[in-house]
Amino acid sequence: MTGPDRVSNPRPEVAHQSIAVSGVHPARLDDEELIRECTLSTGRVSGPGGQHRNRVETAVFLTHTPTGVSTQATERRSQRDNKRTAIRRLRLCLAVSVRSTISSTPSPSDRWRARSIGQRLVVSANHSDYPELLAEALDVVTAHRFDVVGAAAQLAVSTTQLVRFIGLNKSALASLNGFRASAGLRPLRA
Repeated sequence: MTGPDRVSNPRPEVAHQSIAVSGVHPARLDDEELIRECTLSTGRVSGPGGQHRNRVETAVFLTHTPTGVSTQATERRSQRDNKRTAIRRLRLCLAVSVRSTISSTPSPSDRWRARSIGQRLVVSANHSDYPELLAEALDVVTAHRFDVVGAAAQLAVSTTQLVRFIGLNKSALASLNGFRASAGLRPLRA
């Protein structure tokens, strides 16, 4: 993929492999803590935007040092806006590609419980909570060996809600389906 949404994978030749971390998932860190774990650089890029874009270093490049996951944002004329966009993209990339170890039967997080009503999960893909909740969902599905029925029961949502929630991010669904295929399970459709 090229352009402002380009994300580099630390190991592109390895299909359907995630990066394991122990402790707090990086997508759950606040902005300052996440930035401390990253290499941040700025620069200029060509393209539309006029003189302002070509004279000022507005492009933002972020690499999460512990995992090697990197993102960039170049489409805005403001470095502050591009930094905010790059952080959001990094959170999403970390949510999809990084798995944290969880205990066998943890209860859903406080944030997850606050966002679920009955067996429904109420959050859009654009909400600031989405990357953290996506990471939690994928961690639980992975702990259940890609069985979404067991993961949905543990997270106290319906299976349909869980699959639709993961499907809000096409990369997450594709990654999960890759893992499911390698485990001999059928692909999911959102």
